[in-house]
This record gives sequence, structure tokens and C-alpha cells, in this order.
Amino acid sequence: MIKILHNNSCSKSRAILEYLDENNVKFEIIDFIENPLSKLEIKTLLKKLNCAPSEILRRNEPSFKTLNLDLETISEEKLIEILFEHPILMQRPILIKDKVAMIGRPLENVRFFIEK
Repeated sequence: MIKILHNNSCSKSRAILEYLDENNVKFEIIDFIENPLSKLEIKTLLKKLNCAPSEILRRNEPSFKTLNLDLETISEEKLIEILFEHPILMQRPILIKDKVAMIGRPLENVRFFIEK
């Protein structure tokens, strides 16, 4: 079963749910805004995504600009702390299947992820 880190206010996240539903793909929704991930869960997710915390930051999010982060000097541990405190900054949707994960864009990549 695929797990979806979902933000209901995100149109792309809602579109992925609709696509999965239309294609009879079983999935579990994890609303990471209402139920934020723990720091350990964020670290585990980053391993499954095979990426650094800075790669899943939504840099256009208003709260990102408010935080005025210097991504050149900030540690990965501090970025994980920021993602924990401000889950809205995390890219979405994120699909998780067993030991791998992907950011759910573009849709063609989602199709490939589901099939493999």
C-alpha cells in the first residue's frame, strides 16, 4: 500500500489522491499538517527520498520567507528541526512505498512509481 503525505489545501496533492482513486490504487492518507511528522520520521523520509532536507523545502511558501533562512550555512539537523516546527514548508504530496519515496510531481513520475 502507498502512503501519501498530504496537505488538503494543495491542489497537486488533491489531484494525486484523485488519480490514485480513479486507478484503484490502495493508499493511506497522512495529513502531515494536522499530524506533523516527528523528527525521526522526517529523517526516515529523507532517507527514503534519498535527499537532503533543503531539497524538500518549499522556498516560495510565505513562512519560508518569514524565517529568512540562510541555506548556505544552516545545518541539516537545524533544517529537520524547522521542518518539524513548520510542516507547511515540506513539499507535497510525497508518496511512500516500502523503502522508497518520491515527491508526487509530475504525474508521469507518479505513474512510474506506482507501477514499479
